[in-house]
Amino acid sequence: MAALLTAQFFSPAKLIMVDLDDNRLETALSFGATHKVNSSDPEKAIKEIYDLTDGRGVDVAIEADGIPATFDFCQKIIGVDGTVANCGVHGKPVEFELDRLWIRNINITTGLVSTNIIPQLLKALESHKIEPEKLVTHYFKLSEIEKAYEVFSKAADHHAIKVIIENDISEA
Repeated sequence: MAALLTAQFFSPAKLIMVDLDDNRLETALSFGATHKVNSSDPEKAIKEIYDLTDGRGVDVAIEADGIPATFDFCQKIIGVDGTVANCGVHGKPVEFELDRLWIRNINITTGLVSTNIIPQLLKALESHKIEPEKLVTHYFKLSEIEKAYEVFSKAADHHAIKVIIENDISEA
């Protein structure tokens, strides 16, 4: 969801949110996404994205999960001269389809939040253009940490977007 909010700074004509969770997709629409695509059937989702982009593919694909399947998906939907922005934290290697992508003249960026955009994010927060508190769907006390992890591990079942954990354990 953070990638969706940040992408809006660049005023894209279309902002396509891709996820497996229909609740997250509906939430994304309420936060400014123009289209939603459920990727539970990746081939169908790829076709849907190409249909939405008149066969071009996307200009920017933001990989925010850090798993090989989502990186692979981004490679399949990126258009000519596009950018795959990889901000997901990967714990496993991914396959890079250089044999297919080299002719498309794509760029790949890696890393977390760029410090160049922090001032813009802070101004958006101050002006309430971005309201991250609306992303919080569940609150837990630190003493309920196991329950919090259970809810977040099954986010789709609990309609969880972001979970806040507050300290209720005093130091002895």
